[in-house]
Amino acid sequence: MLKFLFVIAPDGYQDIEYNDPKTVLEVSGHQVVSASTTKVAYGSLGGKISVNLLLKNAKVEDYDGIAFIGGPGSYIYFNDPVAQKLAQSFYAANKLTCAICAAPSILANAGLLDGKIATCYPGQAENLKAHGAHYTGNPVEQDGILVTASGPPAAKAFGEAICTALNP
Repeated sequence: MLKFLFVIAPDGYQDIEYNDPKTVLEVSGHQVVSASTTKVAYGSLGGKISVNLLLKNAKVEDYDGIAFIGGPGSYIYFNDPVAQKLAQSFYAANKLTCAICAAPSILANAGLLDGKIATCYPGQAENLKAHGAHYTGNPVEQDGILVTASGPPAAKAFGEAICTALNP
């Protein structure tokens, strides 16, 4: 069993982008731990989660990978130093570093997508390109230890891509 960290916004995470990949990972025998800046997080579609961990307490060595979940609330992490350092630390430790919907902008702003193939919610495509990413617009992309996805319709495939990357 591998342990995966899902970073969600305290208000406005995308419920489908959280639930579908989480289910895929758990059905495959992996543990998903949720992290946010508050102990309770609210989804943009009405979901409510008791968060397992405050983001500031997350440690790279405790997990096999990280996924930043999108939604309108994910914008709070775009330039957040804690979120960016966490993404950089997972990447530097050669652990899966993933994001869906608008959240790949967190990876782009952290300098991780320069020269990499990536996708995201179309509204963030220009930001990814401005940070050197090769944006494809495809539902899911994997470039080494980076996995990105475009949004809710790709949420299950995002989870499947993470599982495949965890169990090559």
